[in-house]
Amino acid sequence: MDDCLFCSIVGGEIPAEIVAEDERTITLMDISPATPGHALVIPREHATDLYEISESDLSACVIAAKRAALLARERLGADGVNLLNSCQAHAWQSVFHFHIHVIPRYIGDPLQLPWLPQAGDAASVAHSAALLRGD
Repeated sequence: MDDCLFCSIVGGEIPAEIVAEDERTITLMDISPATPGHALVIPREHATDLYEISESDLSACVIAAKRAALLARERLGADGVNLLNSCQAHAWQSVFHFHIHVIPRYIGDPLQLPWLPQAGDAASVAHSAALLRGD
């Protein structure tokens, strides 16, 4: 795709700090890291988002994200990791080429989740489950 930032990186037209790659994916450093070691895993083939990516490319990206998480623990001393995918603008997607954020977490780092988990309404949860099952 001509105007896609990540396609330009895949094509070698824009430089990036690439830390790993295979035949289907590239793992690169995020230029606006949430924590030290924040990386992105992208498929080589363009897919706008989670709705469009092929299952084989999605599987390859998840496997690459696991590899990046293990490296963050081993080489950066990460105490944990968040994997994040934002699908479409309303869910905070800003680059419209599928990607998974691999965000190393460290004890005492200031990064906060975007919501505070709390118990949901049981009837609402059951209603959503029924809709998803097709009941």
